[in-house]
Amino acid sequence: MKNPFRVRTTAEMPLADRFHQNPLDFLDREFPSSGGMVQTGAKEFCVGDPIAARAVLINQGKLYEEDSDFFTTRIGLFGPRDAQLNIRRESRALFRRFLDERGEDALISLVKVSVPGVSEWPGTGNRLVYRYLRPLLLAPGSPPKLLRLLDDIVDRLVLRSPGLRRSVWQRRMLQFRVTLLLSGAIEARQAQQAGLERPPLDLLDVVARASAQGQGSAELAEVFMSFVLSVAGSIGFVLGWSIYLLGTHPGREVPPEWVVQEALRLWPVAWRLARRPAKDHQLSGVSVGAAHKIVACPYLVHRNPEYWSEPAEFHPERWAAAESWRNPAFIPFGYGPHQCVAADLSTQLISKIVAAITRENLLSVTPRDTRPTPAAALAPPAYCLTLRPRR
Repeated sequence: MKNPFRVRTTAEMPLADRFHQNPLDFLDREFPSSGGMVQTGAKEFCVGDPIAARAVLINQGKLYEEDSDFFTTRIGLFGPRDAQLNIRRESRALFRRFLDERGEDALISLVKVSVPGVSEWPGTGNRLVYRYLRPLLLAPGSPPKLLRLLDDIVDRLVLRSPGLRRSVWQRRMLQFRVTLLLSGAIEARQAQQAGLERPPLDLLDVVARASAQGQGSAELAEVFMSFVLSVAGSIGFVLGWSIYLLGTHPGREVPPEWVVQEALRLWPVAWRLARRPAKDHQLSGVSVGAAHKIVACPYLVHRNPEYWSEPAEFHPERWAAAESWRNPAFIPFGYGPHQCVAADLSTQLISKIVAAITRENLLSVTPRDTRPTPAAALAPPAYCLTLRPRR
């Protein structure tokens, strides 16, 4: 007779449970012998072969349902495609203009007041990036109530500890409130823009303009939220990883651009890019179909030993070689038509922040934890950063 109180061993757990118990350890353990693809559930596979991962992301042969990691909302995929392209084009132009208009002196000054001698990360990095890019999200002349809402969203969804779990009803209430208020703000912007020909003031303007394609304000509010989480969350986490790696590997005097590239390689924030097959087909020797979930996994692609020497080690010096920049096994911002449109601008900004922090300081990092947080984004572990003036 089976003992109902016996605790199951890890080997007895269903495959999906074993993966979710410690995703990164599971992938590290299974990938070397997987043939380029790791099964992480009864119908789920993570792709670590760069050629196969790229084929999935560009939807080669139209084998997958059309999808976007940025434009997917609760209603479904935001569209039509023309509306996506307009948002991508206008947001990139606005981001570039924003960075060009703010000189490095302003960034250096903000870094000095935002990063004290001792600080807790990754929160400090996320706050710094958000403070710098807040006018990109909402122009300074926006209604104070809307600016306060934006601060509240970032505080609740990005800056608070992931350990502070909320109940389902608390999350739904927050989501309802945010959607309602942002929808009203978008409708107000649309009324202001009627009959006017002017460049967008901020990313809320960019999103509001998409209403010409017939989207409702609630759907547009979710697209704007994607911008908020990308700015305050994803970009801040890349900065957090860059500082973490420098602080835990002292003595590396290398260009900041190399550090950022290596941080993106080792710890890609967008570490799982899921797609649904639309047709039965073979992927890396495995038969997959509509019932499966296929995950192009930058975390695995970037640690593929066939494409990177010592793939699990922090070697920013590898980026001195031109072939590293052309390596097909590097997809930190996705690949193909839905690749992050401002990837290069974001990495330039992070490199400048890293340079501003390290120009006059040596870094020392004391980890509060030893493992990252593998949720929707791959966040750095909590750590304390200590700055010591260069002598």
